[in-house]
Amino acid sequence: MNLLCKIIVACLITGALTDEHDHIYEDNEEVVLWMNTVGPYHNRQETYAYFSLPFCVGSKETISHYHETLSEALQGVELEFSGLDIEFKADVPKTQYCGVQLNDEKYKAFVYAVKNHYWYQMYIDDLPIWGIVGEVTDSNYYIWTHKKFEIGYNGKQIVDVNITSEDKVLLTPTAKLTFTYEVIWKRSDVKFEDRFDKYLDPNFFQHRIHWFSIFNSFMMVIFLVGLVSMILMRTLRKDYARYSKDEDMDDMERDLGDEYGWKQVHGDVFRPASHALLFSALIGAGHQLTTVVFCVIIFAILGDLYTERGSLLSTTIFVYAATSPVNGYFGGSLYARMGGKIWIRQMLVSAFMLPALVCGTAFCINFIAIYYHASRAIPFGTMVAVTCICLFVILPLTLVGTVLGRNLAGQPDYPCRINAVPRPIPEKKWFMEPGVIILLGGVLPFASIFIEM
Repeated sequence: MNLLCKIIVACLITGALTDEHDHIYEDNEEVVLWMNTVGPYHNRQETYAYFSLPFCVGSKETISHYHETLSEALQGVELEFSGLDIEFKADVPKTQYCGVQLNDEKYKAFVYAVKNHYWYQMYIDDLPIWGIVGEVTDSNYYIWTHKKFEIGYNGKQIVDVNITSEDKVLLTPTAKLTFTYEVIWKRSDVKFEDRFDKYLDPNFFQHRIHWFSIFNSFMMVIFLVGLVSMILMRTLRKDYARYSKDEDMDDMERDLGDEYGWKQVHGDVFRPASHALLFSALIGAGHQLTTVVFCVIIFAILGDLYTERGSLLSTTIFVYAATSPVNGYFGGSLYARMGGKIWIRQMLVSAFMLPALVCGTAFCINFIAIYYHASRAIPFGTMVAVTCICLFVILPLTLVGTVLGRNLAGQPDYPCRINAVPRPIPEKKWFMEPGVIILLGGVLPFASIFIEM
């Protein structure tokens, strides 16, 4: 038994050494070139599998590892092995790896790709590389058939990758295309933790428009806070003055006095909502979303989530599932305080409302992607995995939070008594209708976002 355990551990360690997640390579160790997507340069959302075009695969058939995370599948990342034999620190001269004999169908596919400025994306050790399929010159369509890789290394780690497309060949219906590649390894002084800096925009905050938009948003918030504070202080000051005049009145007379303004509805503001179940579910989902956003921002600040494919989405899914008790606690406690009885239904609505909206929208878009054979199509297995997360992780944790919320904070503790009879509300002006309020409420956020974009 001990021998078997040692063998299993040794196999796991060996697999880890060859996995690009480790990012450590020995001399002449396998380096995998992944082909991801291809699509028009002017529409980044329209992507297809790289081999949907009649490209050919290299001669190498097997690799030592393959991985695809849940978040990569949700983002439409379809990594396919290129078949090119690349080894760490081993230069490869110009070598032919495959050939394609064009027919009418393949010719039209390549011409369409070149005409629409198709480009493709590849990965080496999680570093993205982009290349162009071909170009149009004097109404003639050409395709690049040679890929020249220049890979920078620092010690045992890859820190930089560049590709140069060469050997322009004219596309004809009967042409035979010969694809070649070349690998040149160069020593680099770039540190491994800084290898993604070239993909970022270091001059982002040097543009005046960004500073202007940030200053505009900041001043808008200050203005709104000041305006609300001024109105509130004026109202409270009048109340204080009124109370100072009524000090000689006893408690009974003060309670029977006529209230005015916003204080006339103090006995109605804590009345249970007409749709308490839906309202409490929305409140619980709001608390959970706030917690998720705050946690993901903190994780993004502390760790470089952009350096690995899908890590940000994976973190978001994990945090959302882990914070499900927050949803159940706040939603369940509010529903109990409003006198709700069917708490199991409330818990189900609270747990599945947001995932159902997001997944429903994604699945509808997914059917369109499947129809057009786009790379963003989510596999059926991934759909099942997301459903299992909702059923076996989010639902039980939401149940725990709901039970805690009902028992710990489910008793009404309102600061004032609720009137037995609802106070009649006078007819509103046209500009106070919900539709108008929704439009006016979105003007300021839209203005801030529009200026930034």
